[in-house]
Amino acid sequence: MRHIVGSIEGEYRRYRKLGSDAMAQLTALQLAAQPSPESNSIATIVWHVSGNLTSRFTDFLTEDGEKPWREREEFAARQVEPAELSAKWDRGWEVLMAALDELTDMDLERTVRIRGVDLTVTEALHRSLAHTSSHVGQITFLAKMLKGSEWTYLSIPPGGTAAYNANPTLEKS
Repeated sequence: MRHIVGSIEGEYRRYRKLGSDAMAQLTALQLAAQPSPESNSIATIVWHVSGNLTSRFTDFLTEDGEKPWREREEFAARQVEPAELSAKWDRGWEVLMAALDELTDMDLERTVRIRGVDLTVTEALHRSLAHTSSHVGQITFLAKMLKGSEWTYLSIPPGGTAAYNANPTLEKS
């Protein structure tokens, strides 16, 4: 039985696509742009999300989600080509999806550890989904800011509510 796990997996897929579609609109220079010295570029956020997903979901049910091999150089400023960024992004998502694929709804009350803290699988999944979605929101905001008037909307564009409501295609993916 995978009703609940499938629902969570669907939300992850929506956020993955949202982030991918936002980044696809940008050049390598835009992907590395920092709005201020204290802020992260999209490339830095991708390195962080990928590192987080890879760490949390490698051996998800049997090992602490904060792996000893995870290093925080992911927050370093970086210049990358879009293909390299896409490969890094995909790596974290592939680890996540492989872990989710093995879960059943019966696993949701099992206990996992993250940084030595016991959580149910349900709690860990919700925590990760919230964390990941917040970073996808950052990616989308930065991409829209960087593209300006050339931004292609990823959801309902301004003035497009009636047309969307007549054919609501974004609700499930």
